[in-house]
Amino acid sequence: MAEDNNLQQPERKWNMPIFVFFKDARQVIKMDALGLEILRIAFPAALALAADPIASLIDTVFIGRLGPVDLAAVGVSIAIFNQASKITIFPLVSITTSFVAEEDTVGRISSEPAKGEDLDAEKASIKRTEMKDLVTEDVILENLEQGSDPNVEAKELMPDNELKKTVCRSPSSTASNPSKAKLKKARRHIPSASTALIVGGILGLIQTVFLIFGAKTLLGFMGVKSGSPMLIPARRYLTLRSLGAPAVLLSLAMQGVFRGFKDTKTPLYATVAGDVTNIILDPILIFVCHLGVSGAAIAHVISQYLISLILLMKLMKEIDLLPPSFKDLQFSRFLKNGFYLLARVIAATFCVTLAASLAARLGATPMAAFQICLQVWLTSSLLADGLAVAGQAILASAFAEKDYEKATAAATRVLQMGFILGLGLAIFVGVGMHFGSGIFSKDISVLHLISIGIPFVAGTQPINSIAFVFDGVNFGASDFAYSAYSMVLVAVASIATLFSLDKSNGYVGIWIALTIYMALRTIVGIWRMGTGTGPWRFLRGRSLSVDV
Repeated sequence: MAEDNNLQQPERKWNMPIFVFFKDARQVIKMDALGLEILRIAFPAALALAADPIASLIDTVFIGRLGPVDLAAVGVSIAIFNQASKITIFPLVSITTSFVAEEDTVGRISSEPAKGEDLDAEKASIKRTEMKDLVTEDVILENLEQGSDPNVEAKELMPDNELKKTVCRSPSSTASNPSKAKLKKARRHIPSASTALIVGGILGLIQTVFLIFGAKTLLGFMGVKSGSPMLIPARRYLTLRSLGAPAVLLSLAMQGVFRGFKDTKTPLYATVAGDVTNIILDPILIFVCHLGVSGAAIAHVISQYLISLILLMKLMKEIDLLPPSFKDLQFSRFLKNGFYLLARVIAATFCVTLAASLAARLGATPMAAFQICLQVWLTSSLLADGLAVAGQAILASAFAEKDYEKATAAATRVLQMGFILGLGLAIFVGVGMHFGSGIFSKDISVLHLISIGIPFVAGTQPINSIAFVFDGVNFGASDFAYSAYSMVLVAVASIATLFSLDKSNGYVGIWIALTIYMALRTIVGIWRMGTGTGPWRFLRGRSLSVDV
């Protein structure tokens, strides 16, 4: 009877593949082909992504020596600049990485038959040459036996220049193919790369104009009013820093191109070169030249233009920056998906910017402490973005090849790695801030507020890491619409929480609200893949091998 009942049970039409996240969990640190590919992309990407926030942290250390007012002023200006930059940078870089990875993969797939044809043609050419050699050799031997000129009929059988080629040809020269060698050295034609650079340059110029002329208004929105001692240094820093906006957008657009090629080492080298320059110039311009916060802004701008120059010189060797025609550019595709990501990034960064604004309204001391905690929070969390970059590049290629097995394996592996990374960061950040917060400020009140923020900054690292990795997973699957709509809903809930908790709990309430914000981001990521919807529909009803 039990067997009959089992046979009569209806087959489930809809499966919730929530356990996909535990697939092959024991292999999370295994250095197999997939693990090595992820680390090869993720490690340099993480270092490059963390380099700029680290440079900002060092800026904070130097500026902190000027006093809490200057530190708070720069904190507000950085929050505004980051908000404006992320609105333009994040959609541009994310779209570029996915599109370049897809185009590069499709290009490689479409070129494989051509390579096969070239190989067949080369073999046929070699065979023809060998036949000619045999004919020529037979004629020469026959003429020698008859006592005549051995080369007479050979010359008649083929033109003089062909005979010279036959006589002088060596096996190595026969097998060589100069045209093929030229093709290997030829630069690639990637339309999305050219489009990204044009869009990045235009957006950078618009951002510069917007920040210069709207500096006072934006600072007022952030709570820095006309009578505030923070207004003058904040406006000065923001105006100078905005001059580097074109370089920032161009450099990050080019980083998106290199990520699409799964090359994260080149952006790392360029970023490190620029940030080292920034660190060297900071104390010189701030203290030796007595430029204060202006010196910090000038150092940052110089470093950004250096990064752009290095990346541009390298990229010119890889691809044709000028497309054959204007029609080859992909403005419509960029605009369509860029709109989704624009809505998403506005919603995402507005929550953090609002939190900084509410902290600034509490006064210079709370804002200084919040700025330090926020920089540490973002710097440590952005290390997980290296895994997000790896996941996005690998997934975009896998979906272009329709290799769903690799897509599933890559997504689960980077998410599992992200969770382990988050646990490690929680310990490292907690211990580091407890014993090292004194390097940021000597003000007792600021240090006290930093100690209050440590549990939030350190404790949220695991969920932050997973949330950031989910971004890369969604973008790799080209799930831009869901990313936008879900983030808008998360932002609405988080903004309401921020206003509510700020009024009742002040500084602590702001950090509680930010914790809720990151938790909601993680939940919407789990929901999409865990329910097998959108691009993950192929997970429904599949038998997943779960190795916990």
